[in-house]
Amino acid sequence: MRQSHRLMEMLDIDLPIILAPMAGNSTVELTASVSNAGGLGSHACAMLSREQVIQDASRLRTLTNRSFNLNFFCHAPPGDTTAQERAWREALAPYNRELGVDPDQPPPPPRRPFDESYCEAVLGIAPKATSFHFGMPHAHLVHRLKDAGIVILCSATSVAEARHIVDLGADAVIAQGVEAGGHRGLFLSHDRDIANQVGTMALVPQVVDAVNVPVIAAGGIADARGVAAAFALGASAVQVGTAYLRCPEAKVSAPHRAALAAARDDSTVLTTLYSGRPARGIVNRLIRELGPMNEIAPPFPTASNALGPLRAEAEKRGSGDFSPLWAGQAAALAKETSAAALTRDLAAGAREVLAALGRSV
Repeated sequence: MRQSHRLMEMLDIDLPIILAPMAGNSTVELTASVSNAGGLGSHACAMLSREQVIQDASRLRTLTNRSFNLNFFCHAPPGDTTAQERAWREALAPYNRELGVDPDQPPPPPRRPFDESYCEAVLGIAPKATSFHFGMPHAHLVHRLKDAGIVILCSATSVAEARHIVDLGADAVIAQGVEAGGHRGLFLSHDRDIANQVGTMALVPQVVDAVNVPVIAAGGIADARGVAAAFALGASAVQVGTAYLRCPEAKVSAPHRAALAAARDDSTVLTTLYSGRPARGIVNRLIRELGPMNEIAPPFPTASNALGPLRAEAEKRGSGDFSPLWAGQAAALAKETSAAALTRDLAAGAREVLAALGRSV
């Protein structure tokens, strides 16, 4: 398991457990708890302004003196989506009338890809690591981060993507299987073409064979058995998301928590409805009635704009009918526990499983 020790030394962590950066559910308390337990806490910055990133990082510094990771999106802006957004609003109109929602409320600030402004903020914060989803930033931004000694992690959903991001400077690859909750990190294929997406068990060993950097397994890992399986496949660490959503430190609405508690193996689907890009979540009314991959949803990230007021009103009534209930396929394995306890239990339990098989972490 030399690669595991190499990655832990690189990140200055004690346990090969990485918190997945879950935009919308991330809190500084959750991030700090995982870091303080010896893993790598990741803070989702994709929905934050530059100022909010700086403020959150400042709060993180007061809660932990351990390594943490800041995560950003690297999506391409969609261009003019006026006609598509109009059609999307028309599709949502019956729901707005049913709940008495004013659909013309101002949209939230747009999600921006990682740029010079974010880069300046990250350089000032100087986290141990920065991770990216939907590809890598521009080369000059990558060079600036690496010159500052910041470890760069990036998601890949295929061997081709893994090779690509390593060529662009990634220090480790997050191999994201199709089982993972939330958004697919794919960027070399069409974002709605998910028919050939690879599962974690098939993806991880192929990526390990294809690149010369540590590989982090992500997708369908929610207990110690999953962690041990990832190491058996050659992973150097695991990235876990859904299991942390049941921790009290996570920012999760009451309907979302209830859905997670009731989840089964077949509760989730990939859907484009909530953002315009395929993401895995628990089936709810909107998905059932419009179909998970309905082409009427405008491109990422604009689809979420029209859903905001509808989601807010439904959640006020205790309903998750119009909320993105992000979760992976192993959601049913998640238990209510603290983030620190979960981090330690995942690592300790995996050691026990591997020891029983004659292996060691």
